[in-house]
Amino acid sequence: MSDGVGFVTWRAAQQALVERALNDWVSPDAPAGLGLAMRYAVLDGGKRLRPLLVLAACEAVQGNAGTALRAACAVELIHAYSLVHDDMPCMDNDVLRRGKPTVHVQFGEAQALLAGDALQALAFELLVPDDGSTDAALSATLCRQLAQAAGAAGMAGGQAIDLASVGSALDRSALEAMHRCKTGALLQASVMMGAATGQPSGHALACLRRYGDRLGLAFQVVDDILDVTTDSATLGKTAGKDAACDKPTFVSLMGLAPAQACADRLLDEAHEDLRNSGLAHTETLHALADWVGRRVS
Repeated sequence: MSDGVGFVTWRAAQQALVERALNDWVSPDAPAGLGLAMRYAVLDGGKRLRPLLVLAACEAVQGNAGTALRAACAVELIHAYSLVHDDMPCMDNDVLRRGKPTVHVQFGEAQALLAGDALQALAFELLVPDDGSTDAALSATLCRQLAQAAGAAGMAGGQAIDLASVGSALDRSALEAMHRCKTGALLQASVMMGAATGQPSGHALACLRRYGDRLGLAFQVVDDILDVTTDSATLGKTAGKDAACDKPTFVSLMGLAPAQACADRLLDEAHEDLRNSGLAHTETLHALADWVGRRVS
């Protein structure tokens, strides 16, 4: 992507593509109002960063765009399910998400729990279409990548550490390890799932993996910064919640300016990983890294 205007145009087009696909694939017809809760959780909100990373990585390796769109939506469904569950009273007990009431506030706790369960199942269904459009071996690879990122070694495990760490003084190594699981794993998987739709070299894959790792950690550092510098209306979620709940963050550990320097350094390293990859079409991945660093919500 040669300029900021070009990236904004690409981003808007891909966000619209993902939104249309999610609208088609997340049916309102699930029984007893479940489909409505699922659609409420997924549609009309969010930056769609994870799907954009899938699509940009597919672009970088010149992979299969149709399969990448399914993978992009699958990743977003996993992300959406995690937010539904994380916001519930037994977890983070949040009432605001993406600028609107959280799913359990709008539909009740039981329906929210079921909506999250159904979104998770639908994510894997999308990766194994019965129309022959995706190679079976590739479907299996994508399912494994997504499951590992979402499970005990990834997002769910990171959330367990997060809940167990309330009121604790984690050192930087422990904090980074937690967020590499809780937040970073799914962002890294987004890059790697997009890469899996093509046939990049082993060296290029290793560079993309490092890019995804650094981007994922930088995203969380920026998130911690925004939690103390931005209001709830801009964030679309409750600002200051981490401090109020006595959760360890990069800002509470390092201070605001060092945390910003840490995010900047991680993003510089992510750019370097792309430059070292040997891939010819990484402009959009570069632009996504810049977007992560500049975001305000």
